[in-house]
Amino acid sequence: MNTQSELKRLGLFDARVPRYTSYPTAPHFAPGVGAETFTNWIEAIPAKASISLYIHVPFCRRLCWFCACRTQGTSSDAPVIAYAEMLAAEIKLLRRHLAPGVTLSRLHWGGGTPTLLMPDLMRNLADQVFDVVPLAEGGEFSVEIDPNEIDAARLDALAAAGMNRASIGVQDFDPEIQKTIGREQSYELTKQVADMIRDRGVKSLNADILYGLPHQTNDRIADSVEKLLTLSPDRVALYGYAHVPWMSRRQQMIPSDKIPTPEERLSLFETARKMFVDDGYAEVGIDHFARPTDGLAIAQDKGALRRNFQGYTDDTATALIGLGASSISRFPQGFAQNASATAAHTKAIREGRFSIHRGHVFGGDDLLRARIIEALMCDFHVSRAELIRDFGADPVVLEEMFQSAVTHFGDMLHLDAEGLTIPPRARPLTRLIARAFDAYDHAKAQHSSAV
Repeated sequence: MNTQSELKRLGLFDARVPRYTSYPTAPHFAPGVGAETFTNWIEAIPAKASISLYIHVPFCRRLCWFCACRTQGTSSDAPVIAYAEMLAAEIKLLRRHLAPGVTLSRLHWGGGTPTLLMPDLMRNLADQVFDVVPLAEGGEFSVEIDPNEIDAARLDALAAAGMNRASIGVQDFDPEIQKTIGREQSYELTKQVADMIRDRGVKSLNADILYGLPHQTNDRIADSVEKLLTLSPDRVALYGYAHVPWMSRRQQMIPSDKIPTPEERLSLFETARKMFVDDGYAEVGIDHFARPTDGLAIAQDKGALRRNFQGYTDDTATALIGLGASSISRFPQGFAQNASATAAHTKAIREGRFSIHRGHVFGGDDLLRARIIEALMCDFHVSRAELIRDFGADPVVLEEMFQSAVTHFGDMLHLDAEGLTIPPRARPLTRLIARAFDAYDHAKAQHSSAV
């Protein structure tokens, strides 16, 4: 049986599985975690520790139809200004509970469109953050940039504030595809913005591109990748478009009959993957590519690659605190999510309390299973010795878990005395294999295609 037939037999082209940016995944968060628990977790962070901070700006001037993120449209600056004022209060609230000397290993602004903040709001927000938690030496300050919603003044403000990594959304350069997904953005504009970013001394540039979009063909994605390569991003995320119109109403604007089949999606991915590899990028995890000198590639070589809500990361901080509506925080003790509605989140902050409305406290074998899944997603390999040493795993139970996966996936997995490995030809199955170690019921959750 050839690899394509084996992938089909194992359900790759039919399954919907989590992306495993967390374990357990967000659909399994529950109301049992609230502001008091969240506050206790913050106060447990040791003095002089290093943390990460994510700030969510939910506003967009336009709502791209393909996007399923938590966003809201606005044509006025008034709600943006009010939101920035709320973030300032939220940062002050955080200050009250942080131990002395805590620094930032990573600061990321996402959305939505954080670059619709006016220059003075950008400067103020950065100053407010760094006044509470200064950026550590070697720390990273990254911002998601919409080329349609950026100008010289705002880039000047971000560069002056210390932004040293920028992430631009590309999706696809084909005009017909852009029109169909509600995201028109020319190559010329994207290149101009990339040049403006580099002209300001920002050393690192990320780019996101999607496969599986309506009307996408191998020739079309190859053309888009070829154009993207002329920008020479340091890091690329090649994400599969998740068509979930039952979850994101705006995706109902996209004709489902123009979406590539799962088999075509795999071919699109392989076309793009080969082009990135041929251009000298290192493959990182299941869907990222990085120049050999980029932190992600270095982390992968060292076995230090990790997974979080932004995808793959080289961040070593054990606490990631999310500020803003819908943001998710991760601590050694569990997950906590802010209220999704901007109004509810703002109300809580103005009342002097965090807006946490759900989360998860780690228990049982959560951390063991989380590490197995993360190791598979990052390294395509799980070490028995690490799981026994770091998580106190019972060797007998571990063997049973591994054997169960091998029984289902056969020679698409390699099991030996050292551990469990996903061979290169089976890597399209990685998320499916990871699900074999997921103890939570996904019957009620709606996930994206496995490929």
